Amino acid sequence: MNPETRLFINGELCEAENAAQYDNISPVTEQVIGQAADASPADMERAISAARQAFDHTDWSTNHTFRHQCLRQLHDGLLKVKDDLKAQISAETGAPLGICGDSGPQCDIPIGFIEQTLKTLPDFEWSRDEGYAEPLGQPTQRLVEKEAIGVVACITPWNVPLQINLAKCIPALAAGCTIVLKAAPDTPWAASMLGRVVAEHTDIPAGVFNVITAEDPAIVGDQLINDPRVDMVSFTGSTAIGKHIMTAAAKTVKKVFLELGGKSANIILDDADIESSLFSVLAVCFHAGQGCAINTRLLIPREKQSQVEELLKTYFTFIQYGDPSSDSQIMGPVVNKRQHQRVLEYIEKGKQEGARLLLGGGIPSNLETGYYIEPTVFVDVTNDMTIAQEEIFGPVLSVIAYDNEEQAINIANDSIYGLSGMVWSATDERALAVARRIRTGTISVNGGNYYSADVPFGGYKQSGIGREMGKEGFEEYLETKTIAIGVKQ
Repeated sequence: MNPETRLFINGELCEAENAAQYDNISPVTEQVIGQAADASPADMERAISAARQAFDHTDWSTNHTFRHQCLRQLHDGLLKVKDDLKAQISAETGAPLGICGDSGPQCDIPIGFIEQTLKTLPDFEWSRDEGYAEPLGQPTQRLVEKEAIGVVACITPWNVPLQINLAKCIPALAAGCTIVLKAAPDTPWAASMLGRVVAEHTDIPAGVFNVITAEDPAIVGDQLINDPRVDMVSFTGSTAIGKHIMTAAAKTVKKVFLELGGKSANIILDDADIESSLFSVLAVCFHAGQGCAINTRLLIPREKQSQVEELLKTYFTFIQYGDPSSDSQIMGPVVNKRQHQRVLEYIEKGKQEGARLLLGGGIPSNLETGYYIEPTVFVDVTNDMTIAQEEIFGPVLSVIAYDNEEQAINIANDSIYGLSGMVWSATDERALAVARRIRTGTISVNGGNYYSADVPFGGYKQSGIGREMGKEGFEEYLETKTIAIGVKQ
């Protein structure tokens, strides 16, 4: 697999302090597949200092043409190591190779997203002229300028690590920021490989891009978000950690971008074609349900519950799993032992609270190793149950019956989260009317897919603050300056 096991600090691939390393564990075999550098507070200090120095004392933030050239080099360099990246990502996430290729978000697609940034960057309006005015009687010419926000801490999760690493780092670099990327401890290679590509294939100056991996995310993570030299924290992960970051960032009034949890609703309206629309629920098994925007609540007309249950029993037989080398499977194990136990505890909670287990609910008997969980479907779920309100991050579907359209909308919105959703109807007009009443940052209508580099992604309520990707995602990393020039009469 040829993984990169070193840190990347101030333009150099380097060992952690005292050559400290930790084991990278396979979710498939539960065995050690390699090592990663285990950064210390001293290593993080060097990374923050390097990023601050590069922002303050180089022309990275103002040389737009040079940044465009460097991003092109980064894109081309990633293409050269793409096969290694796929193997590494599959090994450390447990995702089957099939969702690491052209049809999945683990490798090929996020690399391709860089192309979208390269297309839009030359046309971005860095400065606009607001014209002449006489505020308070003073003749003035006004300019509005966009500038890089500064040093950005990019803190990323383990579910789709390369996708989220790039979704944060590429627009931040394009905006002229400098970066400290702190990887999730379970997926260090998807970050450290970026350090190697920057070192070997680009002219990105020393200190502009830094990569930190560490076994204990709290030690160096808290150091990073509390440091006053860091101007912004861009975080994807749990809502609980997002709240912790907001609290810490308040001490120095840092800007935060937060992409947090979700408990999205898939609403099948009473006029929808049940057989075709119900196929969408199989997405709960994609990457073992480890996706914040996956629709884990299925809302169905009460009068069609029996039909839905029979179809679900058939449809879930299509989900095969257990072969990480498969090009056709979409499901692997959950990422680690801790997450495995957590999902199983949620399943037990569902049973205790009165939900009826239709399918799955346990550990596959045919797989002796790996953090696998059977695709699990609960029916007779009410929206006040724990499995309907909390993010499980596993292959668990909660089926909730409703009596009318208004009730379906109320159930969908009865959540602390507001990340995504889906609506199915016989007509786009009816589905769109319902979609516009759902309080989420993204929503699909009759099978539409919003996943693209040129449209924003993010959530309402406790699903986060700000947007990633699209023009809005790029502008997250910019400050706005107004310049007033006195005009002589």
